[in-house]
Amino acid sequence: MAKLMVLTLLGLGLGLLRDYRSSYQIRLNAAREVTPVDLPNCNLVKGIDNGSEDLEILPNGLTFISSGLKYPGIKSFDPNNPGKILLMNLNEENPTVLELKITGSNFNLASFNPHGISTFRDEDNTVYLLVVSHPDSKSTVELFKFQEEDKSLLHLKTIRHELLPNLNDLVAVGPEQFYATNDHYFVDPYLRSWEMYLGLAWSNVVYYSPNDVRVVADKFDFANGINISPDGKYVYISELLAHKIHVYEKHANWTLTPLKSLTFNTLVDNISVDPVTGDVWVGCHPNGMRIFFHDPENPPASEVIKIQNILTDEPKVTLVYAENGTVLQGSTVASVYNGKLLVGTVFHKALYCEL
Repeated sequence: MAKLMVLTLLGLGLGLLRDYRSSYQIRLNAAREVTPVDLPNCNLVKGIDNGSEDLEILPNGLTFISSGLKYPGIKSFDPNNPGKILLMNLNEENPTVLELKITGSNFNLASFNPHGISTFRDEDNTVYLLVVSHPDSKSTVELFKFQEEDKSLLHLKTIRHELLPNLNDLVAVGPEQFYATNDHYFVDPYLRSWEMYLGLAWSNVVYYSPNDVRVVADKFDFANGINISPDGKYVYISELLAHKIHVYEKHANWTLTPLKSLTFNTLVDNISVDPVTGDVWVGCHPNGMRIFFHDPENPPASEVIKIQNILTDEPKVTLVYAENGTVLQGSTVASVYNGKLLVGTVFHKALYCEL
C-alpha cells in the first residue's frame, strides 16, 4: 500500500511537471517561427555591438541608448566590462554613437549595468536621465543630469528601495518620480527561475517619489516595459510572458486603474510612444526560448509592432519589421523620430531605418 501511494504521488508530480513544461513553452512561444517583414532603408549602427536594450529620444533628436546589459540567463558578448550610456543625434545624415562620460564622486562606474531608461525635462529644459542599473545583481535607479555642452552625465543620486528589488524599466514623471516595473517577485536566482517556470504572476509596478513609494499594479507574468501617453493620462505596461500590453488610467494621486489589455503572438518588451501621434511602438521577441537559451546556430529573432489608436475599441496593429536573427538578434525597443526608426536589442546590435 505504501509503495502504491509513493508511485501515485510520483506520477502526479511528473504529470504536473509535464503540464508546467507545456505551459512554459507556450508562454515562451517556443514553437514560433518568423516570416520576414523587410524595411528598405536600414543599416546597423556603427559602434553598437553589445546591446542597446532601451533608448529615449529627446524632442531635438538627441537619443540616449543603454548598452552592455548583464542580466541573469541572458547572453552577453561583453561580460567583463561595465555598461555605458551612448548618445546619438538622429538629425545627422549618417548618425554615429558617442559614449557619454559619467561624472560624480559617489558613482561606481565599474559596477554600472544599465537596463531601462527614461528622461524628464523640467521648466528650464534641464534634462534628467533616470537609469535602471543592476550593480552586483541588485537593482537601483541612477539619476543623472545631462550636460549637453560637454556631452556628459552628472550623477546626482542613487535610489534604492525594498519595493524596487527586481527593476526592469521605468517611466519618469518628475526628476525623482517614476513608475517602475519589477519583472520578478523573488530576488534569489534559484527562486526566480522557479517563479518564471511555474508562471507565478507575482511581478508588479511601483510608483516612487522621495516621500511616497507603493505598488500600484500587480499580478503580472514578468512585468517589463512601461511608458506613458503624450497627455500623461494613461500608462502602458507590457507583460512579457502573457504577450499582453495593458492600458491603465493614471489619477491625480498617482494610482492606476486598469482599462484594457491587448494580446499578441509575440513577447512584448519595451514600449515607446510617438509624442506627436500617440502611436505605441514595441520591440518584441517572437520566440522567447531563443532569448533565454541562446544558440548561435539558431539566434533569437526580432520584431517591431506599431499600435495606432490604442485607446479606441479597434486599435490598429501593424507588424512593421520582422527578421529571423541573421541581422538583428533579440529586439527590445523601437522608437521613431522625424521619419526615422531606431531598433535596439538586449545584447546585440542596433538598427537604424529611414521610414
